[in-house]
Amino acid sequence: MGEKRAYKPRKPGGGRKKLKPEYDAGKNLKEQMASAVALYEEECSLQFIADALALNHIKVRKLLITAGVYESDVAEKVKNTFEEYRETQDYKTSILSTAAALDLSKASVTSYLPYQKGVYFPSTEKEKISVGAERQRRYRAMKRWKADSTEENFWSVVLAYAGVKFKTYSGLPFTYEIKKGRNGEYTKELWIDRREKSKSLAWSSVLLALRNIKKVGEVVDRPKALGDIRGVTYIYGMFYRFGLIDVPDEVKEKMKRSFSESS
Repeated sequence: MGEKRAYKPRKPGGGRKKLKPEYDAGKNLKEQMASAVALYEEECSLQFIADALALNHIKVRKLLITAGVYESDVAEKVKNTFEEYRETQDYKTSILSTAAALDLSKASVTSYLPYQKGVYFPSTEKEKISVGAERQRRYRAMKRWKADSTEENFWSVVLAYAGVKFKTYSGLPFTYEIKKGRNGEYTKELWIDRREKSKSLAWSSVLLALRNIKKVGEVVDRPKALGDIRGVTYIYGMFYRFGLIDVPDEVKEKMKRSFSESS
């Protein structure tokens, strides 16, 4: 028998070389998602996007769901059902439970869920969503509310505008955030961020002011015209940004700079 060769420790990063070292699945997926979102924001159909990117339309939909810009009743139902099961079950079991509960195939359920690895941008993390995607989300929320003016649809509008810059009647900048409670649901309370201080604004106050709008798009001279409501100065700025009311020209000048600087 021959002599044994001296042991050579493996260098860091050793092992079988990749056949395609330049190939990065995660990177490719992100690039596909960015391309799909860009076309979707131009109101292209899923089939058009699929043809343009040489992808299956189901994969296009999954990419858009992963980016947080695709919305449909089925997608929402699958997402909510899956998340409910996921609280007590592992990923695979949750998919099977969701499929059984909604009478869908496992493949159908999976097609309505975001990609798991590396590319999912949760809708709550706005800093990870493109400016265009945020703008599209706000547009769709407002479109739904105008088509069906329910309280639930208006709440979706308010959620979509969280973190956006507004200005009050006097030109003071502010934003608002909506927090989640222990049950994971959003609380019906807006937290107004005014520099060093935060003030709460009740959802009931927003609804009261909304009911006091006589005609969408009319000029409202001052906040108090919406009612003697706590926090109405902030509601006034929000409603103008939403396009629900118009304001006098001199007030527009105070607000214009804020809007040109924000998304």
